[in-house]
Amino acid sequence: MEAISENIPLLLEGIGTTIALTILGYLFALIVGTALAVCRVSPIPPLRWAATLYVEIFRNIPVLSLLILIAFGLPDVGLTLPYFWCGVLGLTLSSAAFVCENVRSGINTVPVGHAEAARSIGLGFFGTLRFVVLPQAFRTMVQPLVNVFIGTVIGSALCSAIAVSEITWVTQSLNIQYAQAVVMFLVAGVVYLSMSLGGAFLGGAIERAVAPSGRASRASRTELNVQAGAQA
Repeated sequence: MEAISENIPLLLEGIGTTIALTILGYLFALIVGTALAVCRVSPIPPLRWAATLYVEIFRNIPVLSLLILIAFGLPDVGLTLPYFWCGVLGLTLSSAAFVCENVRSGINTVPVGHAEAARSIGLGFFGTLRFVVLPQAFRTMVQPLVNVFIGTVIGSALCSAIAVSEITWVTQSLNIQYAQAVVMFLVAGVVYLSMSLGGAFLGGAIERAVAPSGRASRASRTELNVQAGAQA
């Protein structure tokens, strides 16, 4: 336990870097992935083809390979980024492909008639998505997006391969110094487990928050149907 007690500031710094990598990578992935999903369901073929190509490429490249390509390949073309931002970029590019598919699947769960009704009152493609389709689709996307978050948490450990000082890199360094692999990597495991369980808990809370409105609206429709039947 000496290795832990003597290096608490270093471990806390590693935990903070891991949290920053995960949150930034996931938030950017949500933005990019949602934009890609919109392209995938758009009526413009080139946008659909480009988004599909992106998903097929980045969904099938291992995160470790992607991180190394970004960190050591970009300088060859004249673009140099700090390793931390290389890690964020790699996590974003990879996670965005999975976010895109989850959002697209959520969009496909919304009945076509709802989109047709929105267009019939004058809403365009983007207006239909924003005000009608996406709010309904979100209820079915919560858990799949939580899974992407957990994948981002776990993927952040691979940033140690490009010398980002997150918790895995810190524990590796301390293990070299103290030769206490079990203790050091147990600390890292607890950090990743806590973040993943925290994300799952938050996702469950969000899912419960959005579910009652759906049940309430269905209950209201049922009550109206019963009242109409009684009046008939």
